[in-house]
Amino acid sequence: MRVLVIYCHPVPDSFCAALRDAVLDALGEAGHETRLLDLYAIGFDPVMGCAERRAYNEPGNPHPMPEQAEHLKWAEAMVFVYPTWWYGLPAMLKGWLDRVWTPEITFDIPTGPGPIRPKMTHVRKLGIVTTCGAPRWWTHVVGHPGRRTLARGMRALFHKRCRTVFMAHYLMDVSTPDSRAAFLSRVRRKMAAF
Repeated sequence: MRVLVIYCHPVPDSFCAALRDAVLDALGEAGHETRLLDLYAIGFDPVMGCAERRAYNEPGNPHPMPEQAEHLKWAEAMVFVYPTWWYGLPAMLKGWLDRVWTPEITFDIPTGPGPIRPKMTHVRKLGIVTTCGAPRWWTHVVGHPGRRTLARGMRALFHKRCRTVFMAHYLMDVSTPDSRAAFLSRVRRKMAAF
């Protein structure tokens, strides 16, 4: 499969970087074609300006970031690798979703009442690999907003039988070399079977 790996972390030698590498290695060894989209490395600007927002819902407008839209069209699967900050997505990643996942490329807005229509039905697998400072139980108490955004909201735009894999290293703030090694091993196994 063609797998787009969306990576978001500002620190080059972070544990998230090790997770990114594990994902890419396992997918490559399994024979998948991968593209890495490192939002910090490319200097992605997550801020949507006034003119861009005004044009967002207007049919026929050119995509504000055609090179990013091309990545979405290319992908048959997507894997997001990011840290969970304040129970959600980093601002950079949220800004990428805001600016790149536009109508006409990823969904159609109905002319009357009714749900949006998905246009990313060529995506059949979704992977989410994250770290989270809070314990699992507390993250679930607050609703796991980052997971919901991707595994429910974004996934609804994919193929109706899209399979989802979610992996989180909870208690990252007090993690140990052993807990990190075990999580890396789990990520490699899951991505090898992706």
